[in-house]
Amino acid sequence: MQAEINVTPLVDVCLVLLIIFMVTLPAMVNGPVDLPKTQTGEPVDDAKSTMMVTVKDDGSVYIETLAVRGEQVATEMRRLHELYPKRSISVRGDKKVPYGSVVDVLDACRAAGYDNVGLISQRG
Repeated sequence: MQAEINVTPLVDVCLVLLIIFMVTLPAMVNGPVDLPKTQTGEPVDDAKSTMMVTVKDDGSVYIETLAVRGEQVATEMRRLHELYPKRSISVRGDKKVPYGSVVDVLDACRAAGYDNVGLISQRG
């Protein structure tokens, strides 16, 4: 008599872990950003037509879930504009980030050819 190992439960657990990481990773990457508060503004459409660009408090920049260095933002935005020319851009800048860093990201988006570029703030 030969004993066999049943790998089906192991595969099931691995698939569940993979799904959990796929769902939570984008939230962790773009995660908590302390947005400046405003009294006015309109809600942002979270549709697929809006591309989120995040500038975190440590100066790191994320385009959707892709982390890029500050000097790479312009090149990456030009590349994305070739793929998605009609998308609008929403820039989320942490309130501790120097103003110039957010302006550099806005300028890179507009220089790439995007016309609809806006800033995200928290209503408060």
